[in-house]
Formats: sequence, structure tokens, C-alpha cells
Amino acid sequence: MSGDFPKNAEEARLDRDTTREELAETLEALGQKLDVKARVKESVDEKLDQATAKVADVTNAPTAIRFRQGADAVRSNPLPVFAGLLGLLIVIRLILRRRNDS
Repeated sequence: MSGDFPKNAEEARLDRDTTREELAETLEALGQKLDVKARVKESVDEKLDQATAKVADVTNAPTAIRFRQGADAVRSNPLPVFAGLLGLLIVIRLILRRRNDS
């Protein structure tokens, strides 16, 4: 359509349906961008796949298998891993702060 006001009921319905489809696509795209949990999961999965491939390239098969099993464990339940990493970062920061204060 040329952007003009619809001339009859059929054009109005077509315009309405087109607008609905465009709005639905826009809302879906916004929903995906706002789904932080899914985006983080995708990022973690991508990084784990890259790390697993690198480990497989530079180590022997049993080590690569163990690393892959660990990566799968992180994928299935990432919260404890992230909590552990956060705790480790806090401890490191406290240690560095004490060293700088001395």
C-alpha cells in the first residue's frame, strides 16, 4: 500500500492485518532482546563450546571427556558455578585490599 488512507473495507482489513503482523514481529524481537536469562544462557553455551573444542585440541581424549562432562554439568545447573566464582572474586578482592592496606 502507498501509505494513504484505505479506500474501502478490504484495503482497511489488509492494512489492519499487515499492521498486526508487523507489531507481532516487533514485540517478539523486543521480547527476545529483553530475555536476559536466555541471552546469558546462549552466551555461556557458546563459551563452553569454544572452551571444550580448545581443550579437545590440546589435551588427550580422557581429559577432553572430563572437561566436556564438567561443561555439561555447568550447563545443566549454572547457578552454583556462578555463585562459586562470585565468592572466589570476593575473596581475591579482600586479599588484595588487605595487601594494599599493609
